[in-house]
Amino acid sequence: MLTIAYIRVSTEDQVDYSPDAQRNRCLQHAISHDLGSVTFLSDEGLSGKDLNRPRMAELIELVEAGQVANVIVWRLDRLSRDSGDLNRLIKLFEKHCVDVHSVSEGKVDVASASGRMQAGIHGVLAQYYREGLVENVKMGNHQAIAQRGRWLNRAPTGYSMVNGFLEPNEMAPLIPRVFALRAAGKSYTEIEAATGIKYSTVRQICHNRAYLGETRLKKQWYPGIHQPLVSNDQFDAAQRGNSTGKRIGKDILSGRVKCSLCGRRLSIDTNGRGEPIYRCKHRGKGCDVPGRSSKGLQRAVKLAMRVLAEDESLQEAIRQELGLRATGTRPALPARAGAVAQLRKKRQKLLDLYYADKITAELFAEQEQALSQQIRTIESEAEAKVEDARRRTALADQFEEVAQLLRSMDTDAIWNAASEHERKVLVGEIVEAVVVHPDHLRVTIHGAPPILVTLAEVGLREVQRPPLEAAGTGIVVSKGGLEPPRT
Repeated sequence: MLTIAYIRVSTEDQVDYSPDAQRNRCLQHAISHDLGSVTFLSDEGLSGKDLNRPRMAELIELVEAGQVANVIVWRLDRLSRDSGDLNRLIKLFEKHCVDVHSVSEGKVDVASASGRMQAGIHGVLAQYYREGLVENVKMGNHQAIAQRGRWLNRAPTGYSMVNGFLEPNEMAPLIPRVFALRAAGKSYTEIEAATGIKYSTVRQICHNRAYLGETRLKKQWYPGIHQPLVSNDQFDAAQRGNSTGKRIGKDILSGRVKCSLCGRRLSIDTNGRGEPIYRCKHRGKGCDVPGRSSKGLQRAVKLAMRVLAEDESLQEAIRQELGLRATGTRPALPARAGAVAQLRKKRQKLLDLYYADKITAELFAEQEQALSQQIRTIESEAEAKVEDARRRTALADQFEEVAQLLRSMDTDAIWNAASEHERKVLVGEIVEAVVVHPDHLRVTIHGAPPILVTLAEVGLREVQRPPLEAAGTGIVVSKGGLEPPRT
């Protein structure tokens, strides 16, 4: 049977915790307690946040094989800084009758309730220490990003990291070209053929706000200090390019027409007269939304653009709905930051009381867990509100951009004079979706709520429900002959 000394030192540990120091102390402990020869397993430079470590995996394998009699560690947190993982290891050692020796904390009687409680308390303290380190790192990252605009990740394509700062490199001139091609509706593979940049990289480029001169912490973006490679207009136009992973048809509205009942995109087809028609693939399979002609849907799009451009009261109502004039849409970040700071102070005082033997280990563990949960809850709520505020601002900016564009042009004249390709580009810039309902349409302009369009306004007819339907057949026939009945 083996006596194994497990050694771990991570990058944040001090020199006092060095591998050699741990080996010497574990060896002296084995000699003084007559534990026999010692086999050393060492994970150097690895964090104790989880059990995903090569030598730890080897230790677990040997224990499960029944080959280990003793495990020696300098401190229990060498096994893990996560209280849950440490508890699982203690149960594993108990199951296989392995004695656990901590040089600093003494022998741990894993077979007794008091011994397991002792190990549990040490696990809570170790996790508290690790979370404190994580918080300090996060605080430093947040300060570097939010206050100084630094980029702390790998340099994106088109930039190089020079002395800790992003600088445009020889690939930078290609980045605006990528965004322009995407805005024109080109697929990732087509952009690869035109630029030589691999399609998977093209996809990352098109969604990366770093090219606007911004920097990121988690899911939130902040103003950066590096040189932007594209403008906001170029970036937004690329986002309105063809849908990711979807084959875009030649029709003006391809990819933008949806079924109101099943939520799927309607596919383009032809009716009996060879005219293009949009209809749901689930027609006759639980969905009774009738097919609608492409020309009718295009008239609905043109009408929605004209209404939005001319109706100032509608524009004002949309602004109010988007919250442009509402108060309190942005989260009270300083108040939340203060609340988190106060909770962390309480947690530190709690730790001081425990070290001063003024509270029991059980009370410390209980209250520390409650405080940590409160901190996580406040931080997650703050992140959600920041994201919501960012989304509202983005929608508002998008609406103002589209509204200004529509006000500056004669919609009908431009539409009538444009070629099919030009109309498709115009729709891509302005229209988000056309949703087909059984008795009406809803057209969504980018940044605006859906605009209701009646069928009569655009020359479409309501469906005729024949007597057969009353008998339970469920057959629906378009009165205008746009979609023949199905059997």
